[in-house]
Amino acid sequence: MDTTLRIEQALEAAVARAEVPGAPAKLAAALRYAVFPGGARIRPRLCLAVAGACGDDDPALADAAATAIELLHCASLVHDDLPCFDNAETRRGKLSVHRAFDEPLAVLAGDALIVMAFEGLAREGALSPHRLSGLLLTISRSVGMPFGIVAGQGWESEPDAVLERYQRAKTGSLFVAATVAGATAAGVDPGPWRILGECLGEAYQVADDIRDVAADPEELGKPRGQDAALGRPSVVAELGLAGAVARLEGLVGEAVESIPPCPGAAALRELVLLQVKRLVPKQLARSAA
Repeated sequence: MDTTLRIEQALEAAVARAEVPGAPAKLAAALRYAVFPGGARIRPRLCLAVAGACGDDDPALADAAATAIELLHCASLVHDDLPCFDNAETRRGKLSVHRAFDEPLAVLAGDALIVMAFEGLAREGALSPHRLSGLLLTISRSVGMPFGIVAGQGWESEPDAVLERYQRAKTGSLFVAATVAGATAAGVDPGPWRILGECLGEAYQVADDIRDVAADPEELGKPRGQDAALGRPSVVAELGLAGAVARLEGLVGEAVESIPPCPGAAALRELVLLQVKRLVPKQLARSAA
């Protein structure tokens, strides 16, 4: 099955479980709005790609892991856009959830997506209990304290945020979860796959910092210049645009070299290069060409 279709079908099944008769209709609508249409689905793609490279002997479990990671990512975006944080009016080219609905529903939608992620893991993992505990630990650590998404958001409230720690938690943690969970779901030692997630997580954050200053707002799908406006740590602010681009190129090389020997290593390298290329703002890509 095509990876895009595989991801969208798994997400659709997860969201549909919240749309049963008797459920709060507005909250159910907010959940669907937060998940569809999605962005590039980079994290679940990475999870499935690693599972595939490792043999993917339990595709239902890999789907559950990929779906959980994407639902957690969507939850983080809903909360990140709230007035108490970024106060963003748009996300993925449309109104943010709190603007399309209201703040209480946005808070509840984000909370529900988090719970939904772990519900799906429990549902599919019951058939593979020997792998479920590893998946639960990996994914829960990627969203909590002290090094998950919540910690990354917390760094924005610290007077002296350390850029590396901030980005590793807020962005990198889910990329590490994707690579490690993909290997775990396939029954392979996840340890060697952590470096790939770390490199790609940092590369994605560097690319996001670059896009924040260099991408067209329509291409970006949200307002440009948010890092500077909100006083958030940024690789571009620290290294300059050229330095940030050089850092991105170095991280991509490290990511490709870190892929452990496995049956699907060559295809995975091609996928990594393709996905990172899509993150570069079109204007910079044209300039480089």
